[in-house]
This record gives sequence, structure tokens and C-alpha cells, in this order.
Amino acid sequence: MNDKDKQELDKIMEDAELCPNCSGKHKMRSAEDKKALLTRLKKIEGQIRGIERMVEEDIYCTDILTQVSAATSALNSFNKVLLACHIKGCVTTDIKNGKEETVDELVSVLQKLMK
Repeated sequence: MNDKDKQELDKIMEDAELCPNCSGKHKMRSAEDKKALLTRLKKIEGQIRGIERMVEEDIYCTDILTQVSAATSALNSFNKVLLACHIKGCVTTDIKNGKEETVDELVSVLQKLMK
């Protein structure tokens, strides 16, 4: 991970600790997993910046809507990958360790994602 990625991750973690909706828990991810997630987020960030430019340049509405749909799809895909990692890792481990409250937490997260 380069210095810029580390700084961004540190900022995200700092913001997460201040967020009243965050649990305050941390998950150690492999360098490979972290890199894949950050790469997806960078692509989404680029899409959002592109949409911003389109608005600034008065691009036709349907063209912007098409790009917003693509960004939404990319975020949904990111959520699916992260959710799968969470279930396969965190949730499974907690259940094996007798922490069944993690299932309630998972249900709550799924309810938020399905809004």
C-alpha cells in the first residue's frame, strides 16, 4: 500500500470512529483484500468525479442518469463483495466463538442495505 492509500485509509478510519452509526470495531484485512476494495472505491470515486464534471458541463440529463446508474451499480457490487467477506469471516468466526449477537448485527445491516 502506498503512502497516499494509507493516508486515505487512516482518514476513513478516523471518520468512522467519529461516526455515531459505526460500531467502533476493526477488521484486519489481508493486503490483497484491502487493495481490491480500495481499487473498487477509487474507480467509483472516478465515476462520481466524472458525473460532477458532466453536471458542470451541462451534459444532457439522460447521459448523467446513465452514469449515476453505473456508479450505483458499482457501489452495490462493492457492498456485495464486502458483505460476502463479512459473512465468511467475521460472522462465521463470531458464531463459532459463541457470539450469536453477531447474527442480530448482520440482520440489522441487511435491513439497511435493502432500503
